[in-house]
Amino acid sequence: MFKLFTTGFWEAVARLILRNKIFILIVIVLTTVFFSMQWKHMRFTYTEANMLPDDHAVNLTYKDFLNVFGEEGNLIVLGVKDSSLFTVKELNAWNNLAESFKSYEEVETVLSIKDLQKLIKNTEKEQFDLEPFIKDSITSLAEIDTLQDELFNKYPFYDNFLFNAKTKTIRTAIYIKKDIVNTSARKDFVIDDLETKITAFEAETGLDVRVSGMPYIRTLNAQNIVDEIPIFILSALLVTSFIFFLFFRSFRATFISLIVVCVGVMWTFGIIGLLGYEITVLTALIPPLIIVIGIPNCIFLINKYQHEVKSHGNKVKSLQRVITKIGNATLMTNVTTASGFATFILTESKLLKEFGIVASLSILAIFILCLLVIPIIYTFLPYPKERHLEHLNKRWIGGFVDWTVRMVKDKKITIYATALVLIIASMIGMNQIKISGSLIEDMPKDKQFFKDIRFFESEFNGIMPLEIMVDTKRKKGVMKLATLKRINELEELILETPELSKPISVVSLVKYSKQAYYNGNPKYYQLPTSQENSFILSYAKNSSSKNDLLKNFVDSTGQYARITTFMKDIGTDKMERIQENLQNKIDKVFPKERYEVTMTGKALVFQKGTKYLVRNLVISLTLAIFLISLFMAYLFRSFRMIIVSLIPNLLPLLVTAGLMGYVGVPIKPSTILVFSIAFGISVDDTIHFLAKYRQELQANNWKIRKSVYAALRETGVSMFYTSIVLFFGFSVFTISSFGGTVALGALVSITLLFAMLSNLLLLPSLLLSLERNIANKEVLRKPSINIIPSEDDSEDDIKTKN
Repeated sequence: MFKLFTTGFWEAVARLILRNKIFILIVIVLTTVFFSMQWKHMRFTYTEANMLPDDHAVNLTYKDFLNVFGEEGNLIVLGVKDSSLFTVKELNAWNNLAESFKSYEEVETVLSIKDLQKLIKNTEKEQFDLEPFIKDSITSLAEIDTLQDELFNKYPFYDNFLFNAKTKTIRTAIYIKKDIVNTSARKDFVIDDLETKITAFEAETGLDVRVSGMPYIRTLNAQNIVDEIPIFILSALLVTSFIFFLFFRSFRATFISLIVVCVGVMWTFGIIGLLGYEITVLTALIPPLIIVIGIPNCIFLINKYQHEVKSHGNKVKSLQRVITKIGNATLMTNVTTASGFATFILTESKLLKEFGIVASLSILAIFILCLLVIPIIYTFLPYPKERHLEHLNKRWIGGFVDWTVRMVKDKKITIYATALVLIIASMIGMNQIKISGSLIEDMPKDKQFFKDIRFFESEFNGIMPLEIMVDTKRKKGVMKLATLKRINELEELILETPELSKPISVVSLVKYSKQAYYNGNPKYYQLPTSQENSFILSYAKNSSSKNDLLKNFVDSTGQYARITTFMKDIGTDKMERIQENLQNKIDKVFPKERYEVTMTGKALVFQKGTKYLVRNLVISLTLAIFLISLFMAYLFRSFRMIIVSLIPNLLPLLVTAGLMGYVGVPIKPSTILVFSIAFGISVDDTIHFLAKYRQELQANNWKIRKSVYAALRETGVSMFYTSIVLFFGFSVFTISSFGGTVALGALVSITLLFAMLSNLLLLPSLLLSLERNIANKEVLRKPSINIIPSEDDSEDDIKTKN
């Protein structure tokens, strides 16, 4: 297939484009209209990013839990820590606020202080009755004092659920309907109804209401992602166009480039809509990425056109040469960049697959747009003025290239020593990298909802649910006293773990039942003895009220029980230690022949997903290196050239990994993308340099030194220009409020800057040092793809005069 891409092929393409420019422009306009019609199919994600394959064991365990107990992430909590709440007016207002949410169709149930029930022993009917703590409304401070005494001192069943007895923090639990948790109805309820009511309540009472819970966090987090998309796009356009203008000093050229990349962004959104994908934290990055990657294409093409015009003054011939001489080079560099993204398609993660597909298709689309639109627009424009060509004479750029040549010529030992020091320091830094399985680490820390997460963590030990499901393998096995004792023993370990909240399970309810049986005496809040159990169970069987409470903890068959605890936002290492401790306790307490106990929950699924992605990072990066190595082998037909070309591109990745270790940036879903993306982009410079080097060898009768320096002078400026655009383009992501996006932008920018220096200094130094082994006619025979035709033009993107 690649043999098609000869000079003759590109000459035919040039004729086709320039002779059918009106038709091509119409096709582009119609295609843009078609893609813009697909925007309506774009959906903003309403689910967490599940990074595990659907058939992964952790996902299957989680689905089994959901099948038994239903969606577990449907709790929104409101909290207040203020002594002024315990006044008649404010406490009634707080209860009325909770009561008002019960009328919403999105809400399944609401639990506030007013909804709490005492379990009362009814000796006459031999059953337990439920009696509210607050019968109607609070009328006096004496009632509040009694309420506080009962809640904080006498009923431990409710402690750490709707209140913290030590700090007197009160909260209300709103359970939204499980079937809307992952739909747009959740967003409408949170943004339009919940926030509005809370704002009005705060204005009326002066109380500071904290809000959290997975549905709330996910809604505001997703809204932040949506809000940042236009900011990223606008910032990327402003930064790249400003740098472009500094290079070219031409409003015309800048405007043409902006048109091309804006159409590219429209196509990207169209591709997302056409494929029916959701806007996630990753796919939201693609439109600004296309701007950042598209501008260097424009630099290559427009600069080549201006250089040709200056050389011979023939506009039509110049545009033909833009396509025939630069077409192959830009195609190859865009293919390698797309390959870096495309490796994510081969992972088993749906999130990464979608990102890889959209990104690689969009990169190829922006290449096609650049190749078609730029030459066609210039056919309609007048001959460039002298001021438009002045940038070709800039001496400071020539000074930078001269410095690189001097370094390669005279300071090779310094270059190798620096590279060696960087490798050693980076390997030390790499050993300090940690893996983060945190659900909230990347969330914007300056937002109120993030501060509220920390508030609930400190007051109630977390908001991220960890679920333990106990399968007794027989119906009604949960209520056996032996089973309850085993669950209680596991709960004691949970209580001893400071990163976990007080567990909630059927055991708590049974303890509450014993307390009620002994007329509410809190010292009897404990599991019954076998003798007591029969009496208490007889009361419980007669109580329909207890069954209503029981259904939250035990399935309808009585075979499955759940233990719910909430986890603080802790690192992966701590989470794994806690999981290991719990698993050891489970293995010790629950005989495998009688019980099957599984741990699950959103926090655990996310942590396992992060570890899975780290393994996929290694796979995707290895694939990217392998694919690009194959590509280099096909280009140059030389194993030695593959090795020489990989070293300057792997060094920056190593440096970045080391930097992550030193600075404390963990491996997480956002930062694992850095390596494959940066490698796919940075290898473009290597291809340009080596292709020009091979051409210079042929032109200079295989004189190695002369060829290396000539190639460095020709390609050095274009590498500098494009690297500067990419550096500042990716730096745009550092304005994000999401920590992961900031890290992604900063790390890719740094990696690409190191890659530019590595390709300008280390690569030519290696070629000179290994000249006898590499630069011979057998090793560098004619390549399969003639990237840079051997006429006078070379790729010579931006020529300088010294």
